[in-house]
Amino acid sequence: MDRRSFLRRSMYFTVVAASAGLSACNDGGDGDGEEEVSGRYGFPQGVASGDPRAESVVFWSRCVPSDGSGGDVALRLQVSASEGFSSLVADVPLTATATYDHTLRAKVTGLASDTFYWYRFVAGADMSPVGRARTAPAATASRNMRFAWFTCQDWSVNHWGALSLMLEEELDFTVHLGDYIYETVGADFQSGAVEPAHGKITLPDGMLLADGSTAARTLADYRSLYKTYRSDSRIQAVHGKFPLIAIWDDHEFSDDAWQDHQTYTNANVQETSRRRAANQAWAEYMPVDFGDVSFDLGNAAYDNIRIYRDFRFGQLLHLVMTDERLYRDDHVVSEALIAQQTGADPVQGDSSVGARYFVPKDVLDTLEGAFQASQGRLPSMLGSTQTQWWKDTMKQSEAQWKVWGNEVTLNRMWVDLRTMPEPYQHIYVVNADCWDGFPSCRKELTGYLNSQGIRNVVAITGDLHAFQCGVIRDDPATGTPALVDFVVAGISSSSFYSYLKRAAGSTALASLVATPAGFDALMQGHNPDFAYVDHDAQGYATATVSADSFTVVFHKVLPLDAQGKAPASPLAGRTRITLARDSLTPQVQTGV
Repeated sequence: MDRRSFLRRSMYFTVVAASAGLSACNDGGDGDGEEEVSGRYGFPQGVASGDPRAESVVFWSRCVPSDGSGGDVALRLQVSASEGFSSLVADVPLTATATYDHTLRAKVTGLASDTFYWYRFVAGADMSPVGRARTAPAATASRNMRFAWFTCQDWSVNHWGALSLMLEEELDFTVHLGDYIYETVGADFQSGAVEPAHGKITLPDGMLLADGSTAARTLADYRSLYKTYRSDSRIQAVHGKFPLIAIWDDHEFSDDAWQDHQTYTNANVQETSRRRAANQAWAEYMPVDFGDVSFDLGNAAYDNIRIYRDFRFGQLLHLVMTDERLYRDDHVVSEALIAQQTGADPVQGDSSVGARYFVPKDVLDTLEGAFQASQGRLPSMLGSTQTQWWKDTMKQSEAQWKVWGNEVTLNRMWVDLRTMPEPYQHIYVVNADCWDGFPSCRKELTGYLNSQGIRNVVAITGDLHAFQCGVIRDDPATGTPALVDFVVAGISSSSFYSYLKRAAGSTALASLVATPAGFDALMQGHNPDFAYVDHDAQGYATATVSADSFTVVFHKVLPLDAQGKAPASPLAGRTRITLARDSLTPQVQTGV
């Protein structure tokens, strides 16, 4: 549909052009002469800006009546080029309605490029916190850029000290690569200690899962999760200081999801209404430019939203964000098949090992071929339309650095256990929920980069709960290098190593995960394209981008102490990795 129809038919979204010389305004009164009383309205999730471009930024908040009445709130967005709001470039009347959980978002256009703006929302005599945003450099600009990316801040695990460290940075913007919320409460992987500031979450509706945990089911459930996560002062401060560019992964809907299917059971149940509820809550709580993406509540399908999009920052940086859940095919190896072969319950049996994790490579290759024979195409992570968009965007980009905002790791993660006793004598794909599980799709994209001579491509990645840097080839065994993947650990979620150690238990595999250092050495030994790994970590990453280099710093944080307290100084250490222009050989410097 065209843009005007989209704005009318989707969700409440205002677009307004900036104007020079507006007078400063200190309240949002309606001009009826009545004296306003403070305390009538609150902004419990703070403010945020997002999707920065050279001429526009999206501004977000949530405003609610303090008396709990749930009525509509008339308010104003004020944007100024001065921190003291001595004059305004935008003074926008808005309404926070219960229809969208009192969230609101407005895109201000006509802004000056590469410029700081301060913003606030005013309802009656009540005012939101003041936020700051910076527009992108103009198309002809070439100044250095600095940004952070992060992922996987499970409310129920560990602590969010990494966000406090991020707040000390000076950044142009931040990127969130998914798992902004976790849709489950009380799952096995959420059983560890958590900082006292994060109390137990209770979902208003929820559905009970077989492991005793509760999962979000309704729009009210998903909204409740975002409201809770965004109540933390640290994430509010980060969003208030830096514009956010966000994409989702699986937990915004359902763990290891594909399209509108959940994988809690081997039945892979299709849950269209649940997927739509998750989509809507994400759209309501992210500061996303809905002039560039599409969202149509009038469409009854699960894919009523498109969130893949791209951003240009002068001549230096082109950020290309993909969606790797909404259009992906099912995992090639069927959970039900594994259950049948192992004698587990065909529906409730835990078949994730063998289907999604530690999948024999020969089985994966055989079943990918069977999929192609039956469907007339290879399994896809992005879907045909998004794949073509990605190719076109990469080929047409004239930026020095093409940065792929990529949710799940591209790095090869194989383990050759053919010297182990039966039944372990296979080469295993450690995580088939990532690109390793869609090898032909990955080969198509990386092969395209090489065949078209597209250089200086890097991926920034989340999901895995580990730090990794690896060279990605157009064939993972013997192919030509195409790009470098930088994977960031989760803000708080339990590490990838801890999951594997628990899964190995007392089996013959336990020796492989006896220590974090031993497992890291194992992964590097079996996957020589890794330049750096740390699979037992939490933290975030920053990138400094110049014409000559793309330099990443992994910021690792300390876990909770033995008493369950967050460390007063959370930084555990930093690792710097530098990729020179026209190079595919990362240079690693630890202990920086």
